Amino acid sequence: MSDINHLLNKNKRWASEIEQQNPGFFEKLSKQQKPEYLWIGCSDSRVPANQIVGLLPGEIFVHRNIANQVIHTDLNALSVIQFAVDVLQVKHIIVCGHYNCGGVKAAMERQPLGLIDNWLRHIQDTQHQFRHELGKIESIKQVDRMCELNVVQQVLNVARTTVLLGAWARKQDVTVHGWIYGLTDGLVKDQKVSISSAEQAEELVTHYAEKSL
Repeated sequence: MSDINHLLNKNKRWASEIEQQNPGFFEKLSKQQKPEYLWIGCSDSRVPANQIVGLLPGEIFVHRNIANQVIHTDLNALSVIQFAVDVLQVKHIIVCGHYNCGGVKAAMERQPLGLIDNWLRHIQDTQHQFRHELGKIESIKQVDRMCELNVVQQVLNVARTTVLLGAWARKQDVTVHGWIYGLTDGLVKDQKVSISSAEQAEELVTHYAEKSL
């Protein structure tokens, strides 16, 4: 068996450093969880939610999967969203993709990979929707543009869940945002697709439907 005790040692150092910087931090954290943000991101190990935005444990609720997707039959993602909105009362839901995403790239290349092909099919649907736009740009930039379009699609998917529609119907203050992260510079780019109501969601659907023609 591989020796992973070094991870346990790193954990001890990390916990000690946090406690030195903020005495009583873990004791207070253990008693309540009141994050204002839900992060829906990619499983890629290079895209850690807390570190990217400089937040401590307890300040951001996190869900991650391959290519940061929100699929309406995925009870895992939907349960996370429901808990975050209805129980934790988060104010912001951030869908954050990243450039050069392996999941997006695999979906576009259509090479058989096994079980994951079923998951990536949803990205292929978005690729087909925007095939005309993608066909107008050089191939080297198509993957990154598709990563951006995937973020937009997932923002729309979140906004059209029964959870969000129900929250907005009862006038709950919660906004869905679309971001994308650059692996080469560590910076986040706002995709300008924030949605705070069912009406805004439908407006964005119409806007992108027209762009895809």
